[in-house]
Amino acid sequence: MIRKTLYPIVYFLSATFFLACTGNGQPADTVASSPEELKIKERQLIEYYLQKAVGDSGRTEDTLVRLFSPELLRSFYTADSNNVYWSAGELWLPEADSLYRFIKEGRLLGLYPEDYHYQELQMIRDRLFADSLGKGDRKDARWWSAADLLLTDALARMIKDVKLGRLPQDSISLRKDSTLSDSFYLAHISAVKKQGMAAVIQALEPTARGYQLLKAAVPEFLSRANFTQTYSPVPYPEKNSSRFNQALQKRLFEEGLMTNDSIPADSTQLAAAVKSYQKKMGITVDGRAGEGTVRMLNTDDREKFARIAISMDKYKQLPAKMPSRYIWVNASANYMEVIDSNKLKIRSKVITGKPKTRTPVLTSLISTIITYPQWVPPPSIVQKEILPAVKKNPGYLAKKGFSLVDKDGNEVDPYSVDWSKYSKGIPYRVVQGSGDANALGIIKFVFDNKYSVYLHDTNQRYLFANAMRSLSHGCVRVQEWDKLVWYILSSDSILASGRGTVKIDSVKSWLRNKQKRNVSLKHKIPVFIRYITCEGQNGSLVFFDDVYGEDKFLRQRFFKGK
Repeated sequence: MIRKTLYPIVYFLSATFFLACTGNGQPADTVASSPEELKIKERQLIEYYLQKAVGDSGRTEDTLVRLFSPELLRSFYTADSNNVYWSAGELWLPEADSLYRFIKEGRLLGLYPEDYHYQELQMIRDRLFADSLGKGDRKDARWWSAADLLLTDALARMIKDVKLGRLPQDSISLRKDSTLSDSFYLAHISAVKKQGMAAVIQALEPTARGYQLLKAAVPEFLSRANFTQTYSPVPYPEKNSSRFNQALQKRLFEEGLMTNDSIPADSTQLAAAVKSYQKKMGITVDGRAGEGTVRMLNTDDREKFARIAISMDKYKQLPAKMPSRYIWVNASANYMEVIDSNKLKIRSKVITGKPKTRTPVLTSLISTIITYPQWVPPPSIVQKEILPAVKKNPGYLAKKGFSLVDKDGNEVDPYSVDWSKYSKGIPYRVVQGSGDANALGIIKFVFDNKYSVYLHDTNQRYLFANAMRSLSHGCVRVQEWDKLVWYILSSDSILASGRGTVKIDSVKSWLRNKQKRNVSLKHKIPVFIRYITCEGQNGSLVFFDDVYGEDKFLRQRFFKGK
């Protein structure tokens, strides 16, 4: 943010502009002697600014005025003979004050005020308000016309960022309005005077439950955030344990968890402080400063706000109108929710992919439920894990409950295969039969996707006790799979084939008897798998580990310098 100490520089540059440029339709003297003359000079200046900005990518000779959307603004102002929109005479209208407050408090919407001409508008506003008697700056058309253009330009950009966000749209988002027409912008700019700024912005925001909870928690975070404070970094990885412990102690001291940072602490003291920090942050409490803990220690409030902004924008990539009921999986927080009529029906812990085998972001429809499924490992697992193991010992397959099947469906003895011939793939299918030891557990939820992932039970249910649950090969293991099954079947009792009904009692019987059955759903239920690193809970923000480094990449790409 530009500090007030820089304002004299802006004044000097602006004054230089007016001494140098007096042609091409711009009045040589911008100070008016009457309200009528002020209005005339304002129109002349707006026309002049827009002419320059349209011809030079938003730039004008005036260092104060650079526009994001000059063509759009020309359409808006030309329709009203280039009259100012946000002021009358020598006063800002209430709508201008409201818009200015929204820009100033933009962080409440996950926005950065400096992206909406805040410094320039603040300087102009301070200058005009300082002239309370109207003897100088209030009679200068330059300030009123510049402020008007900057306010309209800021509003246009805010409309886009609140509606669509700043992240690129893609095929996953499913949004049908990934670009906004000029008529959309013009209608919403005009609507501010009719409906009020708050109503216009609210109508643009996502209605998704997660977004609303996140937005509601932002004020509490901002009330205690310190965007100027930086923490001492903890290097990771660090081979020198003494240097690492010294940096760790200093950082924990800054957190208020160590009594000093000058006298070296012993391992017991460090472990106790790390445990306190881990408990505070809601991550695995083991007293070890591993990669995830250090990543959290190295996150300051500026980065946290960047993650808030990114998370709010990710909700804007969802369809403008979400389904009445859907399954939501957050691969950063490792939980699954069932949302019905924008209300939470089921919440469950899940296990998602490791950083090297991340759970993909996707949107699909659950079409089938399979009891006691078989598991066919994808080629990536066969190549990277199964093939190296079976080369050492062909008995590995039987030990893990796998069968080897050829292209004709015949089972093949793994000891009869010359495994040394294969390095990338094999001409066989590896199949793990149904059973309690199956990696998929006893239930599988199938939905179409190019990644060969799905929701399922697991034979490693003890892992749900972990706070850090990014442990799978990419599929989503669901702790409360039974609640999910009964919820889906309770609203989908008729088979897609129309042959009859599938009662919950029938599925319970199949599970009890360990029978493999496929249940095709008539009413497919949407599933959204996303990666969002913070959320609102009970009015407060909770941050999750950016284990995939996705938000770090997005910040560097789209919020550089923020």
